[in-house]
Amino acid sequence: MTFETDYKKIIEQIDRIDPVQYGKTRNYVDGAVTRLSPYISRGVISTKLVLERMLEKGYPIAQMEQFVKELCWRDYFQRIAQVKNINEEISQPQSPVEHHQMPEAVVKAATGIERIDDAINLLYEDGYVHNHCRMYIASLVCNIAKAHWKHPAQWMYYHLLDGDWSSNVCSWQWVAGTKGKKKYYCNQQNINQYTRHEQGGTFLDQPYELLPTMETPAELKKTQVVRLETVLPQTKGLEIQSHRPTFVYNYYNLDPLWHSNEPGNRILLLEPDVFAQYPVSNNCIEFALALGKNIPDLQVYTGSFESLRAACNTGIIYYKEHPFNNYTEIEEERDWIVKEVAGYEPSFFSYWKKTEPHLLKKQKT
Repeated sequence: MTFETDYKKIIEQIDRIDPVQYGKTRNYVDGAVTRLSPYISRGVISTKLVLERMLEKGYPIAQMEQFVKELCWRDYFQRIAQVKNINEEISQPQSPVEHHQMPEAVVKAATGIERIDDAINLLYEDGYVHNHCRMYIASLVCNIAKAHWKHPAQWMYYHLLDGDWSSNVCSWQWVAGTKGKKKYYCNQQNINQYTRHEQGGTFLDQPYELLPTMETPAELKKTQVVRLETVLPQTKGLEIQSHRPTFVYNYYNLDPLWHSNEPGNRILLLEPDVFAQYPVSNNCIEFALALGKNIPDLQVYTGSFESLRAACNTGIIYYKEHPFNNYTEIEEERDWIVKEVAGYEPSFFSYWKKTEPHLLKKQKT
């Protein structure tokens, strides 16, 4: 599986989406999923843009509600990260926890659950996994192997081309029961159903009611800490026109349309301190750099924001808001589906209740 990096073709991919069919089949690995998440995560497109193009095509909100909810889930997790420390348990502690490592069988894609092992291999090869399979992996790691969610979440984020720390971590916490009121479990029957597979006799071939009390299977007992490091490109000499503003892009903002009609210095900032805390693979960096080619005259700078500001020698620097940013110049808001619904909501249900009236109003206009 490969992901297109040309902006025009990405927009064409949006226009091919059938949001109604998505809602009917999205839980199946061969369903009508959009595969837009890498472009949303890297800020090439926004959830707002995707929804607006569906509305322009005439789809009513009610008809594509599940599709819209999935877009809103992403915005919801971003809102949580604005006000909560998502590197800690959001609502309550995970329990039980036997270790803070990774089951070695998961790292090696050798759990014996065939479709989970297939998904892990796809993660390594393509940097992408169907959302349902991500939930299967997280449930296996946190709730069956009883690993703390944090290091496994880092491991998955490291490999995902669509890695978004907020969405990734909040999803792992939801599965582990530290975000919602209960944990997410999957059994072999559920995996078989949604992956079009037939396998039996595994440690997950159990009724749901037995899963919360089962001992950690022998296959998952051996653990390890996974080494995760990011290799960033070396900075070449920047060419700065000090009389022009500077537009700072980063791993979460590669939007070719952002200030595209204004002259300015365009810099992709890659901060070593950020990637030391939130490492990603070489494939992820290469994918981001390829997406950056959609931005004319984009220069790559590896270093801190403070050193970039000194190099720019200009008082006007623009950037988009993101929780990772420790910038101090002119911050611009991200493109939210509904910007009026901000702050922390304890559940997606409460967030959706406040969001839906704005969406219906947007549809009428």
